[in-house]
Amino acid sequence: MTTTSEIDRDRRSFDWLGICFYGTAIVFNLCLVAQVITVGIAYFTDPAWWTVHVWLVRGYSGLSLLLLGGALMLPVSTRIRSLAVSLPVLLGVQFASIHLKTSLHLEVLHPLIGFTLFYVSSSLVHHISRALSPVHSQTEKI
Repeated sequence: MTTTSEIDRDRRSFDWLGICFYGTAIVFNLCLVAQVITVGIAYFTDPAWWTVHVWLVRGYSGLSLLLLGGALMLPVSTRIRSLAVSLPVLLGVQFASIHLKTSLHLEVLHPLIGFTLFYVSSSLVHHISRALSPVHSQTEKI
């Protein structure tokens, strides 16, 4: 038999995990903003910023795996799960587009994939925010 205090404790731990999941999504999204800024500085002002651009992605790409793990472990909506699953996939395609040298010139897709990654990440933050909102928490899973 489950008591009310056990249910409350489970809900509080879930809320805490959901907030951590949300925070991780926000940090990932802010890292993508930093990526765009550093590539702009590198292209228009100082090419030395390319190094920062490269190190940023190496530093925050692991967050996509944390988001993937969170989406697979937490009881989240299908939409949130699919957005979280697509982040490491898009990062992999992003990596491949710049490192694979073919006659098809896949590197031209690199910026487009980057903007798609930013869109998906922003959508993930938005959907988690709505799911954590008290107004929507009765009707949606996180």
